Amino acid sequence: LLLNSGNKEITWMMLEAGAETDVVNSVGRTAAQMAAFVGQHDCVTVINNFFPRERLDYYTKTQGLDKEPKLPVKLAGPLHKIITTTNMHPVKIVLLVKENPLLAEVEALQKCYRVLDLICEKCMKQRDMNEVLAMKMHYISCIFQKCITFLKEREDKLDGFIKSLLKGREKDGFPVYQEKLIRESIRKFPYCEATLLQQLVRSIAPVEL
Repeated sequence: LLLNSGNKEITWMMLEAGAETDVVNSVGRTAAQMAAFVGQHDCVTVINNFFPRERLDYYTKTQGLDKEPKLPVKLAGPLHKIITTTNMHPVKIVLLVKENPLLAEVEALQKCYRVLDLICEKCMKQRDMNEVLAMKMHYISCIFQKCITFLKEREDKLDGFIKSLLKGREKDGFPVYQEKLIRESIRKFPYCEATLLQQLVRSIAPVEL
C-alpha cells in the first residue's frame, strides 16, 4: 500500500497512521526494498528516515530506577525534527540546532546525544535490526557532540562550527574539515559487524583527502 502512488507525502501520512515498514511481501521484500526496485527513490528516503514520535516520547518518561526522564519534554519536538530530516548535510543539522534556543545549549545537547546513542543501540539489538536508522542516530549524535565542543571552546560558537564545515582547501576548495568529521563518525560507529558500516568503509577507503 505504501507504494501504490509513489507519492512521498502519502507515504509519510501512511507511516504516521501506523503502517509497518518491516513487513515483507510474498517474495520477502519490505516496502523500502520494493520502492527501490521500481525506482521510487523519494519513497525509499521517506521510509528509511521515518521515526515515530512516540518512540522518542518514551525517553521523556521516567523509566525504572531513574529519578528523572532521560529527555526533557521540551526537547522532544526539536530533536524529532532533526531525527526525521532527510537532508543529512552536517551544516543543515547544525543550522537546525542553531535555530532552536532550547537545543543550542551544552546541557540540552548532552541529553539529546545520549538518547540518540540509546536509540542507535536499540536499532542494532532489536530482532528486526535497522542499520540505516542506527547509523543515522550515531551520525547526528557525533555532530551534536562536536556542537558541544564549539559551544564550550569557541567564542564564535556554532557559527564557528558552520564556518569550519564550509571552509574549502585553498588549492581546490575541498571541505577537509567536513570530510574528516564524516569519516570520524563512521570510524566511531560501535558495531563493527554492521554490513552498512563495512560498505561505507569500502567506499571511502580508496579516496585520498
